[in-house]
Amino acid sequence: MRPWIRAALVALIAVVGAHLLDGWAWRHVAVPGVYDHDVGRMLRTFGFLPIWLLMAIAYWLQTRHTRNALLLGGAPTLAGLLCEVLKILLRRERPGLHGGAYYFRPFTDRLIKTTDFGLPSSHAMVAFAAAWVLCRLYPRACVIWIALAVGCALTRVEAQAHFLSDVTVAAVAAYFVVALMWRRWGGAAASPVAM
Repeated sequence: MRPWIRAALVALIAVVGAHLLDGWAWRHVAVPGVYDHDVGRMLRTFGFLPIWLLMAIAYWLQTRHTRNALLLGGAPTLAGLLCEVLKILLRRERPGLHGGAYYFRPFTDRLIKTTDFGLPSSHAMVAFAAAWVLCRLYPRACVIWIALAVGCALTRVEAQAHFLSDVTVAAVAAYFVVALMWRRWGGAAASPVAM
């Protein structure tokens, strides 16, 4: 089986599974005040785009590897932009606005305003785009990058700002954004930094 077909099947299974678990996650995964603690705030920050733009600049200043730095800053940026487009097209509002029920805003209501849209999660999409790039640059630390992105996504579900499927769709979409960017502009595995 071709790798892209395998990735698409895994993505489909993940998204369908997350949709099936949305109700359960809404009722059982909530953690009020998740962002009142340092760990919650740290994990949410992993999905904050300006952090990745600063990291890309720092990476370039340290390594002078322009292509990798552009991928590190560009993938989360492109993923964030794509996320906003997907929100306008999919139009599912945040779960907290409707007691954990799905609600799709009509196209006749604020056509391009993404306020209150939850599908997909912007924080999760940015976090996963950064994590997928970092996995390609530093594959031996892949578990850490994915754990941070999953942590970011989980805090969004715990805060009841997103359904489980919102963050899953974000992770999948970010994966394909990075895969396409890497294929087109392919970075190189980063070498260890000498001190």
